[in-house]
Amino acid sequence: MSTTGSVLDPLAARYVQWLGLPAAATHDTADEDPALVRAMPVILRIERADPPARTPLLEAAAAAAVAVCLDPRAEPDGEWHEPVRAWVDGRIRKVSRRARGAHWEAVQSLPGVTVTVDGASARALVPGLVVEAPKEVTRLQISGSELPLDEPGPPPPGVPVLWLNPRVTMTAGKLAAQVGHASMLLAAALRADGHEDFLTSWEDFRCAVRTPKLRAWASLHPGDDPLNAWRRRRVVAVRDAGFTEVDPGTVTVLAQLP
Repeated sequence: MSTTGSVLDPLAARYVQWLGLPAAATHDTADEDPALVRAMPVILRIERADPPARTPLLEAAAAAAVAVCLDPRAEPDGEWHEPVRAWVDGRIRKVSRRARGAHWEAVQSLPGVTVTVDGASARALVPGLVVEAPKEVTRLQISGSELPLDEPGPPPPGVPVLWLNPRVTMTAGKLAAQVGHASMLLAAALRADGHEDFLTSWEDFRCAVRTPKLRAWASLHPGDDPLNAWRRRRVVAVRDAGFTEVDPGTVTVLAQLP
């Protein structure tokens, strides 16, 4: 088997067990040392005069997050392997921040991947210790990332669809982290299931982000059987720990293979 995405193997191994935990367990951080908490910064380009559309920005964030993990530099002999592996071995936290102008240009020099979708750009950085985040990142605002709802139309054929929970409201910054989790979990499930062919042919890691009708969401939701949801419907779920905006245990995104 190729090593494409091997750094994600711990995610696939934990997925089913994690989705079945009580909500309180996903939120419990009592055993964590704050000095050892790791996160992937996801930088959203939101210019004051010409802000991006919401859906393309989320699609760019989803693609950028998984692109870091599937980059050859994240593989065992690559320069990113150790920081990415250490992060994946724990909680896959992401912190979204907004940037514009010179601050956006400054983060381009940090290790990571920038993706642009329909004029909207996001850059996912190589994860690291939160307490050691560079000033180019820490000076960026976490708040203020809200963008108006748009109407993107039907998803294009042949790409994974990241379905947003229609029952909860989240800011674009929160959703950028959630769709990044979704694209990673999907890649991990594909690798665990032997679908290396899709991973190696996944063009630009493009994903469609859409909000389904309530009935469609209910039909896709894995419920208490995440393993069969993957095997039968090719769906994986993001279950949030509830640190911000939503209650612990909320399923925020369902990622579906085309």
